[in-house]
Amino acid sequence: MTHRSNRTLRVAGLARVEGEGALHVRTVDGEVDRVELNIYEPPRFFEAFLRGRDFREPPDITARICGICPVAYQMSACLAIEDACGITVDGPLRDLRRLLYCGEWISSHALHIYLLHAPDFLGFPDGIAMARDHRALVERGLALKKAGNQIMDLIGGRAIHPVNVRVGGFYRVPTADELRPLAETLRRALDEALATVEWTAGFGFPDVEIPHDLMSLRDTEGYPIDGGTPHVSTGLSFDVTEFGSHVVEHQVPHSTALHARLDDRTYLVGPLARYSLNRDRLSPTARQAADAAGLGAVCRNPFRSVVVRAVEVVYAVEEALRIIGSYRRPDRPSVEVTPRAGSGHGATEAPRGLLYHRYELDASGRILGADIVPPTSQNQTAIEADVTQVVRSHQHLDDHALQSLCEQTIRNYDPCISCSAHFLDFTRERA
Repeated sequence: MTHRSNRTLRVAGLARVEGEGALHVRTVDGEVDRVELNIYEPPRFFEAFLRGRDFREPPDITARICGICPVAYQMSACLAIEDACGITVDGPLRDLRRLLYCGEWISSHALHIYLLHAPDFLGFPDGIAMARDHRALVERGLALKKAGNQIMDLIGGRAIHPVNVRVGGFYRVPTADELRPLAETLRRALDEALATVEWTAGFGFPDVEIPHDLMSLRDTEGYPIDGGTPHVSTGLSFDVTEFGSHVVEHQVPHSTALHARLDDRTYLVGPLARYSLNRDRLSPTARQAADAAGLGAVCRNPFRSVVVRAVEVVYAVEEALRIIGSYRRPDRPSVEVTPRAGSGHGATEAPRGLLYHRYELDASGRILGADIVPPTSQNQTAIEADVTQVVRSHQHLDDHALQSLCEQTIRNYDPCISCSAHFLDFTRERA
């Protein structure tokens, strides 16, 4: 196309993301003047809903924030409430929580890889169109997702918005015999997960590296899923109780979701951060798969996040098998939690990145205040910066091609705005 120094790209509804978001890009005199990821869904008000509620209610209430990653909200809520009450859930009960979380990772990552992100790399408008030419691939992805759902169904009571999670543990814990069939399913899923790594590693990736700080949890052992201490690629680490001192949220006019800065710097949470800060904590099989895929010790190419997610599926399947293999049913399904006045903090690694909860309780266990910082809101500033870089480097593309690349750039982060999907309404303005 003939180079145009002034143009505006508008995507009224982003496709293949969970929720309602739009994109506005404007260039003036050949320079990128504006990039806005418009999250226009109405505010959810969950933090306000929680005020005045009983301390046992957050796991059930916050799970409704997201139908794709409800376990993440439940686990972070439980950790924060338990921290406020001065108790720690460990041993077999923590293992069961981690197993439940592995199910969510497998299900969420498989959905993203096969139905939301792979069509970008293979030239299809959506997963349905891709299935017409690649039925076996899509069926493999659905089988992986089903394996994750089966874990959540058995441990959580159902696959969407699990009902078996409570502060202190569970309402009921499974027997070893009940878990045994899961192991058979997961052994098949491991082969499918390894094949997924090999498949995604063969995609074509733009040569892009992000400069942002990376932040993820790092646990005392194992790859971070259900807890840990925040670590940053700069070398900084801090206790989760100090999260609010380092991460500061702020409102922007074009989004109903808050943006965030880490010590006044742009940062990123999610698979790239987890992998780059915790590669040494992967299982040998997952690490070998990452090496074969060419990921290296650190991955800063957001387009390769699809490969990192595939590696994390391998890890989650192996971790689930490990927990099932050593499982001994706890004597009781939960530990007693007695409320007390104070604040509690909890953070876990949702599939899309670090998810932080804070609650303030009075002596009777009534919630006085709540603060929830989800990964997508933390990543918004970085996403806009990445789209800016892509537009700056690809102004030679026509509007359709540039729009598609911008949307793919956003989908690199699997933004979980909420749980819905939209087709595009695209307009272009010439200045």
